[in-house]
Amino acid sequence: MDHSLAEIKKPFAQEWEAYQKTFKTIMSSDIKLVDTVVKYIVRYKGKGLRPLLALMSGKLVGKINENTYIVASILEMLHTATLIHDDVVDEAHIRRGFPSINAVWKNKISVLMGDYLLSKCLIGATKTNKLSIMQILADASKRLSKGELKQIEEARKLKITEKSYFDIISNKTAALIGAAAELGAITTSDNEQDHKNLRMFGENLGIAFQIKDDLLDYYGQKAIIGKPVGKDIKDKKITLPMIHAFKNASDREIRKIKRLIKRGANSKEIKYIIDFVEQNDGIQYANQKKIEYADKARGALESYSMNEAKQAIFQFVDYTVERKQ
Repeated sequence: MDHSLAEIKKPFAQEWEAYQKTFKTIMSSDIKLVDTVVKYIVRYKGKGLRPLLALMSGKLVGKINENTYIVASILEMLHTATLIHDDVVDEAHIRRGFPSINAVWKNKISVLMGDYLLSKCLIGATKTNKLSIMQILADASKRLSKGELKQIEEARKLKITEKSYFDIISNKTAALIGAAAELGAITTSDNEQDHKNLRMFGENLGIAFQIKDDLLDYYGQKAIIGKPVGKDIKDKKITLPMIHAFKNASDREIRKIKRLIKRGANSKEIKYIIDFVEQNDGIQYANQKKIEYADKARGALESYSMNEAKQAIFQFVDYTVERKQ
């Protein structure tokens, strides 16, 4: 069942408003240039999936408090910082359908802005007075960089195994989504089992989320997802649908596809590559894996009785795997 994000947020309307206030306060600065860039970020910021996940997880196992709002804000800042740095690395000029920070203010300011947000994350984390929160954030940050670096290395070789792919997305995406769910729980519950369950939930959800993202590159619509279909192919990123398609194809076909990718495929060739992936069962296989990980995520919350928060979390899982952008 397709749930809209607005519908999922409804039971958390008050908490969401309180989080946004905290986010704006933590983000504010007395440096005019920083403030201008921050306002731009706030205006065009994404859907807020990670902060929402922290709020829902916190509510599932306890009572939301000021620390939950701080954690939700930190997660959004950390995510934004990595996106800003990603856009510099990828030389991307569009982010979420709008000019990226580096397209508007160039690379130097983008890198410094990303660094500024990271330092704000650290300051925010100290405000919670919980060492465990700082440790989880530090670990998530390390894993994000590790995932990105490994992906760049693999893109150069154009040779990536399924195991390698899952290693990358486990660090690149699941680390932060796992941290979001776990940190939400840490702010409202002292029970370590709650923390473990929510981390397990978030990590599996993160993998399902990234597989869905990679699938959207094959059949999304530019107007909806804010990036052209086939962008990963242009960026020489080989993701799960193609990895699996290669398993079913002849060496000759694989060599041809890799040659096109390496050379920089044009629109017609991208269509040819997408058809190749589809014909070799890549799309179907990735869809199946996405569903498996979404089921694992739900399974991690089996021990909790159904209430408003759990219902919203399950709707969030459905949204993650069924979204169109």
